[in-house]
Amino acid sequence: MADDDDWATAVEQHIAQMRVTTEDPASTNNQAISSNQVQPDQNQHATGDNNESNNPENGDAAEESLISKILASKLLEVSKTAQLDVQQRDPNSPLFSAKSFEELNLTPEILKGLRAMNYMKPSKIQETALPLLLKTPPENMIAQSQSGTGKTAAFSLTVLSKVNINIPEPQALILSPTYELALQTGLVVDKMGQFLGVQDLIAYAVKGNRISRGTQITQPIVIGTPGSVVDWITRHKAFDAMKLRILVLDEADIMINTQGHKDQTVRIKRSLNIDTCQCLLFSATYDERVLKFAKSIVKNPNILTLRREDETLDNIKQYYVRAPGEEKKLSALFNIYGILGTGQAVIFCKTKKTAKQVAVTMNAQGFAVALLSSDLGVEERANCIRRFQQGLERVLISTNVTSRGIDVEQVTMVVNFDLPDHRNEETGRLEADCETYLHRIGRTGRFGKQGIAINMISDDRDRDTMKTIEAHFKIQIEPLDPHDIDDMERKLDQD
Repeated sequence: MADDDDWATAVEQHIAQMRVTTEDPASTNNQAISSNQVQPDQNQHATGDNNESNNPENGDAAEESLISKILASKLLEVSKTAQLDVQQRDPNSPLFSAKSFEELNLTPEILKGLRAMNYMKPSKIQETALPLLLKTPPENMIAQSQSGTGKTAAFSLTVLSKVNINIPEPQALILSPTYELALQTGLVVDKMGQFLGVQDLIAYAVKGNRISRGTQITQPIVIGTPGSVVDWITRHKAFDAMKLRILVLDEADIMINTQGHKDQTVRIKRSLNIDTCQCLLFSATYDERVLKFAKSIVKNPNILTLRREDETLDNIKQYYVRAPGEEKKLSALFNIYGILGTGQAVIFCKTKKTAKQVAVTMNAQGFAVALLSSDLGVEERANCIRRFQQGLERVLISTNVTSRGIDVEQVTMVVNFDLPDHRNEETGRLEADCETYLHRIGRTGRFGKQGIAINMISDDRDRDTMKTIEAHFKIQIEPLDPHDIDDMERKLDQD
């Protein structure tokens, strides 16, 4: 397929290493592909940033998603009380739920692949989504659920069920926002489809995989980034998009929020036969603007979303502490952590400078602390999180670069040392970042266990930010006095 054999070798090495990374969480000898072998996609965000250390650090959503997928070792099951909002294409059609993969009439080969991946039964999201995804005739879907709930496995299973491996042409296209995410998705598809009897299931449409004009892709599945896929379809005419049976947008919120990707995705969508191609959009989050755009490009979709009131995770107790200034914040933090003592904690700061100061102070007090920021590369961040997962450090101090990417069962407390905010592009004003708040506090209370979220309030602006968060999620965050031991013991008791 490619006229550069080095690229194929590089991808094989990269995939092999990513398998080691995924299957052996303790592995720390992770080497990236060298830059002279393959370049990242032209629209990929760079790792790290060049901001001054006192600037706000909001992280890169694509990198957060990649870290989450690299580290995923088991599915996160959403709360049993959480409800999915399901807007069916045909509201009169009964809604089925699959309690086992056997109920879905999958082929023995795909079932065997699922077992090899230790998927014994559908997650809560998959129970509802898969019967709709596998319907005949096919129906479109926009799906939103938390990171780690099995979205990648759901669309991978759907893709493998819909393609005919005996037809030597692409029938499925999976779009990812970055090169690394495309390869990580390919790992899932490859492993799930390992018993189909096909050596070469996937063609990777990413920058660096150069194909000559006139090359015809014969693999049934194409996974790639939007810019390279547009080139393959329009400039190289490597496959006929009109013959695609299924299009998947992974991390659709990132794709739609990135201007270049958004335009290219629309171009790809216009090249399809919308009457015969099933369109699936999957994401951990959708704001109203993104959801509106998603609906504009997907015809008559089924829509699955977590209800807003369920997004805050009812097994997390949320409190605020009045502490004007960093010194009083630290004093309150030490008192609170002294009461909890057990378990692990994640402390979120707005800037790298503040995160470093908190880490230095806590280390001086004898705490085993890990510091995480965008100064570290993706693999360095993943290794830092692995150490935290293994309990080698009990406190993780971070900026927003890890608001999505950590699943540690032993995390009992999250502290918002600084409340999350972002600048409104239209008004230029700082506003509460409710989405980041949700991702942050979701680092505790994992796998249905109880958790605690503590919010530090310094001034009136913090107070206004917290009120906005309360109104957004329709909750009330209770006060906590960090200097009243009896009050803390009563409120922080998790039994």
